[in-house]
Amino acid sequence: MKKADVKIGGEYYAKVTNKKVVVRIDAENTSGGWDATNLSTNKKVRIKTAGRLQGPARTTEAAAEPATRAKKRVAKKKSDTSTVGEKKLSCVKAALQVLESAGEPMNTQEMIAAMVDQNLWESPGGKTPHATLYSAILRDLAKGDESRFVKTERGRFTVRT
Repeated sequence: MKKADVKIGGEYYAKVTNKKVVVRIDAENTSGGWDATNLSTNKKVRIKTAGRLQGPARTTEAAAEPATRAKKRVAKKKSDTSTVGEKKLSCVKAALQVLESAGEPMNTQEMIAAMVDQNLWESPGGKTPHATLYSAILRDLAKGDESRFVKTERGRFTVRT
């Protein structure tokens, strides 16, 4: 926001201690900025710059709207999982299925690509899922004869038969 847009007595969304809250501007501060009241806690806060303000707050219904949206989002996730009815495979279990069906040793990048192609597993947004899978396979290999994987050569694995 711009300093010229801020009005005394107005209610605005503001970032206070890394949370987005509604504040009411009470007065201009002599040192610069504004004295305000956090409407969720009724504590006095000082807004030093207009950059902290994220726009005018709507009515009290709109202030409650983000919480409602968050609840809907959570409820939606729950309903999605209940309608599917099946649990998603872990990365390691999906890798085991891919290796069993391939019948030949693969590296972790090939395994990740095959798991995504076969819709067995999808990365939750990580940048290096192949490195995470490699680490998990190495931890499994540390079990010795109880391991589900066998290392055939550097960086390539297959399923223990």
